[in-house]
Amino acid sequence: MRLRLDDPSLRERTGLGVTVAVLDSGVHADHPHVGGVQGGISLALDDDSHDLLDRIGHGTAVAAAIREKSPATSLLVVKIFHRQLATNADVLARAIRWAADNGAKIINLSLGTANAAHIERLAEAVVHAANCGAVVVSAREANGVPCYPGALPNVVGVVADDSIDRNEIETRVEGSGLIVRASPFPRPIPNVPRERNLSGVSFAVANTSGFLARATEHANGDVVAALRALD
Repeated sequence: MRLRLDDPSLRERTGLGVTVAVLDSGVHADHPHVGGVQGGISLALDDDSHDLLDRIGHGTAVAAAIREKSPATSLLVVKIFHRQLATNADVLARAIRWAADNGAKIINLSLGTANAAHIERLAEAVVHAANCGAVVVSAREANGVPCYPGALPNVVGVVADDSIDRNEIETRVEGSGLIVRASPFPRPIPNVPRERNLSGVSFAVANTSGFLARATEHANGDVVAALRALD
């Protein structure tokens, strides 16, 4: 199934009333492509400041990609990286749980681990999120290698596909999970060729979360109903 931003169910939607948690390196809330955040928490292991500021830039770029697709969505920042893009499974599981407990309907994880030893811990967090009425959106694979939690049941697993237009996604159901193919490119930068901009599965995940926020608004805030409509 292909879904476009100009489809009737999404065209007039902006993600209003939908909270998306960005589990990443923090967010520069005042960045013009972000335009503010709802709040959040820092769970980063090496963060003595315990603030939400992004010192890497990755989380801000991810948040901006979500905002581009769903400009009225509320962003909840869960900082799990501080000076480098590295964390552990305990922090990741705790971040998923915290986001679900604090009102997120969509939990954006523009990352994943290939270490199967962490499956059980992450699966428990995913189930907790589902019980709270939230869904985790995460990278399903990297270079053909399964990533977790994106490859787990009940997760929206995202695959980067540069043949997909930035204003559409392609969905299919496999088992109890939804698999989405999405563009790996964020919003374009004026006078910068696409291939010189940032790109990768991180932004495919963010683009998917933006689409899903619009679909959730269309489903009156019910992300589960929104996912069923994408089956």
